[in-house]
Amino acid sequence: MENRIGIVGIVIEDRDFVPLVNSILSEHGEIIVGRMGIPYRDRHVAVISLIVDGTTDEIGSLTGR
Repeated sequence: MENRIGIVGIVIEDRDFVPLVNSILSEHGEIIVGRMGIPYRDRHVAVISLIVDGTTDEIGSLTGR
């Protein structure tokens, strides 16, 4: 299957979920090319953007979580 490059955006509204999100991202680390996390303090959220490179099945496995 051919690899695709994609962008994934994640908004975390509850800091209690940060360890879970980090665990999920670690499980899919082989397809994550880059990651940027921004604390958006005015909105009380954290925003994570990912650049991914993988098959549609691999990317779907990550984004479906």
